[in-house]
Amino acid sequence: METYKTYITIENPDRVVLSNLPFQVGQRVEIIVLPEYDRVAISQKLKALFKKTQALPEISTITDADIESEINAYRNGQ
Repeated sequence: METYKTYITIENPDRVVLSNLPFQVGQRVEIIVLPEYDRVAISQKLKALFKKTQALPEISTITDADIESEINAYRNGQ
């Protein structure tokens, strides 16, 4: 499947114009419109969540063997 990604700024929410697309006349395409996310802000939120999660007292008792066992159980559908 060929995918084309571009960014535009909405000037009029009633009409969006895409130009210079790499598709043929008459070719059907699927259009999905998503807002652009602030990746830096999302990254900062995730780091804060990881720090908070890792500070939980019960986390200190989990061993690498426990993690490996859990991963293997998941992979085996258990």
